[in-house]
Amino acid sequence: MTLKGFHIVFVTVSLMLFAFLIVWGFLLAPEKTTLATAMGVTGIVGALLMPLYGVYFLRKARRIHL
Repeated sequence: MTLKGFHIVFVTVSLMLFAFLIVWGFLLAPEKTTLATAMGVTGIVGALLMPLYGVYFLRKARRIHL
């Protein structure tokens, strides 16, 4: 697997895990605690930042011909 392929898989899997954190933190947590809410917010932040990282990496990979 190439470095570019690994990053595409990494970003995809990470995005799915952040989506799970969002669902668990806001919908599935047995008790609505501060920790559950913090995990949901962390999931939102991660879900917003991972695609940005993916685009950044792909542009850099094209520039250096990976």
